[in-house]
Amino acid sequence: MDARFTAEQEEIRRTVREVLLKRCGPEDVRAAVRTGDGYDGGLWTTFAEQLGLPGIALPEEYGGVGCSVTELALASEELGRALAPGPLLATSVLTAPVLLALGTVRQRADLLPRLASGELTAALAVPGPSLATALGLTGGGRGDWAGGGRTGGVQARPVDGAWRLYGQVDQVLDGHSAGLLVVAAHAGGYARSRTLLFTVRASAQGLTRVRRTALDETRPCARVQLRDVPAELLGEDAEGGAGRVGEALVTAGDTVATVLAAEAVGAADRALERTVAYVKQREQFGRPIGSFQAVKHRLADVYVRVRAARSAAYYAAWATAHGERVGGPALAEALEALRVAAAEGVQLHGGMGFTWEDDAHLYFKRATGDELLFGPAHRLRAHAADLAGLFTEGEVAV
Repeated sequence: MDARFTAEQEEIRRTVREVLLKRCGPEDVRAAVRTGDGYDGGLWTTFAEQLGLPGIALPEEYGGVGCSVTELALASEELGRALAPGPLLATSVLTAPVLLALGTVRQRADLLPRLASGELTAALAVPGPSLATALGLTGGGRGDWAGGGRTGGVQARPVDGAWRLYGQVDQVLDGHSAGLLVVAAHAGGYARSRTLLFTVRASAQGLTRVRRTALDETRPCARVQLRDVPAELLGEDAEGGAGRVGEALVTAGDTVATVLAAEAVGAADRALERTVAYVKQREQFGRPIGSFQAVKHRLADVYVRVRAARSAAYYAAWATAHGERVGGPALAEALEALRVAAAEGVQLHGGMGFTWEDDAHLYFKRATGDELLFGPAHRLRAHAADLAGLFTEGEVAV
């Protein structure tokens, strides 16, 4: 493995950071999350038109840049540092790989160029609190994660040669603003139930979307209700497509974990930087608290965690680009590093760290929110251990 980044990769990191320093400071983030979409549309346009960020990992034949997950991870690391809200994760990381893997020739030609240009945003709707399981991060990805039988989740049935969806998905990342929804639904009735994916346009009749209150406002989620909503099957064949759905989601899941790990590392690094700068200024007993040995030890421990998580995230990016699956353990390491860095930041900022006026709590909310959506860390590690066969039957992982 060559751990060095190319000049082009470093340029991507530098360019994204420069744009964010100018356009995505803490006050800009607070203003963006209060908008209807939950992000700065102008900044998204800049990323799309000037940097090609939405299509950075899509093939050139669909209007993408043709880079690997490594470049996407490096850009996401910078987005994590700024806690920049935006549809990149939902559109380019969660949904685009599934469309690329399962879509027909016509569907790919119609949708992927629009995603790559930033003209169209998308969201993946998985019923229940099962996104991490569906992606194969905390479970096998082939279980009954989309709801059960005749009831629960989203049901699909053919009507006059077309598909109609019924049901509700309570937690869809960026589901309130996406122009396209990819919905996991049961088809075939109770006896022959199978999970398929369907595309639903934002303008579809019978579709209701409501943005929900979220712990982390930079990760807006929506409740999506489908009442006799017209949908299009993703792929050619309903009978043979069910098996490919699980495989496509699990494959996409490793990319998701890798990108999220890099993003969490960026956030953890920035949280540590802010805390170090603060303890050099805050004084107690006539001296900066950063000069106290106990504070130095605590921040040194955080520094080691962040560096270890960065190494894991970079290795995961390289390995994923070469067909290996190590995203889950890397994500676990990164989420823990972010949680510890954010918690120490809140503690060392004192009472101010708990207030809305200070930015320390934003990083803590990002850490907690990501663990709720894609973790927690111990489940990520446990599933990775199961896949690797580390424990024989009868042994218990502690």
